[in-house]
Amino acid sequence: MKYAVVFESSPNNFAAYVPDLPGCVATGETRDEVEANIREAIAFHIEGLKADGESVPPPSAWTELVET
Repeated sequence: MKYAVVFESSPNNFAAYVPDLPGCVATGETRDEVEANIREAIAFHIEGLKADGESVPPPSAWTELVET
């Protein structure tokens, strides 16, 4: 499955979250690090859902760049 991930930058680090997996977040000092960390977070989150007997939500969010 492929989930949409939102990446954000701040003055001190980078962050990412997955809209379809509430609570699935990651941070990192670099873009590469946060990308690697969110991949691990997604896998860990899904493992936790399955271990708790919960269903894994299908991907439903999408991203689009909107010009203003």
